[in-house]
Amino acid sequence: MGKAKAPRRVGDNEALAVGTTIRGSAQKLNLVAALIRGKKAEEALNILAFSKRAMARDASKVLASAIANAENNHNLDVDALIVAEASVGKSVTMKRFHTRGRGKSTRILKPFSRLRIVVREAEEA
Repeated sequence: MGKAKAPRRVGDNEALAVGTTIRGSAQKLNLVAALIRGKKAEEALNILAFSKRAMARDASKVLASAIANAENNHNLDVDALIVAEASVGKSVTMKRFHTRGRGKSTRILKPFSRLRIVVREAEEA
């Protein structure tokens, strides 16, 4: 028989993409996500393409995935998409150590972040 189908996490006119292990701190990624919140999808891709921040490349990949999901999985109009949500959270943290003088060592934390982008088809006014 099998399990029942899981309910959609977003609305019928929305599509979702999640980047789970983006190398860098959540604070830096949130600065990039703030640039594209509420913008049209095409304009947001242009902003990320010409941004000097290194995190913009990974955010661009997640946004492109959300647009592709909207087009291929949910049959939404690509030209009418807006970035409805761009939320950032912490993911895993790699722990490394750095040897120091006199037999001591210190921890190096290498954080990863997750980025959740929801694109919505704008209603025609």
